[in-house]
Amino acid sequence: MFPGHTIDSITNGIHSATWTCESFQDLYDRSVPGWRTDPFSLRYTISVPNQEIWDAHSKAKAKLLEEVRQRTQQRLSLDAFTIGFARRATLYKRADLIVSEPRELIDVVKKAGALQIIFAGKAHPKDGPGKDMIRRILQAAKQLDRDVTILYLDNYDVTLARLMTAGVDLWLNTPQRPLEASGTSGMKAAHNGVPSLSVLDGWWLEGHIEGVTGWSIGSRTMSQETDQQEEARELYQKLRWTIVPMYYQSRDRWIDVMRHTIAFNASFFNTHRMVQQYAANAYV
Repeated sequence: MFPGHTIDSITNGIHSATWTCESFQDLYDRSVPGWRTDPFSLRYTISVPNQEIWDAHSKAKAKLLEEVRQRTQQRLSLDAFTIGFARRATLYKRADLIVSEPRELIDVVKKAGALQIIFAGKAHPKDGPGKDMIRRILQAAKQLDRDVTILYLDNYDVTLARLMTAGVDLWLNTPQRPLEASGTSGMKAAHNGVPSLSVLDGWWLEGHIEGVTGWSIGSRTMSQETDQQEEARELYQKLRWTIVPMYYQSRDRWIDVMRHTIAFNASFFNTHRMVQQYAANAYV
């Protein structure tokens, strides 16, 4: 079991076949026959060659960027490091944390390499603060236009969610602790080999292994109040010195993180395991 998991706390899971994109479905069908009915067997992807994982990811990324082009008439680069953030636009999700210090984000680009950030998500019609958060992201996108490509996609739905969780290079999750109940979007990304950079809340308390399945933001303990400025600083530091440089300069290491994301996280955080645990630990 993963750190933090107990039998009296059963973590949600996602349906593996539903949220795995076509290119990774094909890869799993070849390398792990039976994974659709036994997602735990995805642990055997630990032996899949690097090039096969990268080819599957490149196809998923190209499909996402084509959808972005059709929706926005903007062509994003297949080679540029692409961060995804897509979920309900409400204040505690803190979608705008990554753009809270524009100069820091510019410095990440100057020191580590090009960045593209794709946002999506709707605010409830009566959620004024959620709408304001979207406006702040759009304002930051204009301010950073020459340095960082930032897009906020309209009409977020299941189709776009599938494309984003499969096609970005990194999944970002920055909720205000301890308000994240689970965080299934990161599980969906994991099924497509996309690692997470996330606050240690919800499922990430169990799924996180630093530098192996992704990276953390903030402390694991709740002994003190969340310091938003400190979490933003750590987010920028890890992008600047660890994550983006690995993507551009150590591709084999990056793909190894993708592989472990599938083998460790996708094999565990799925509905098959969840239902089994409910049956064995809660109902029996």
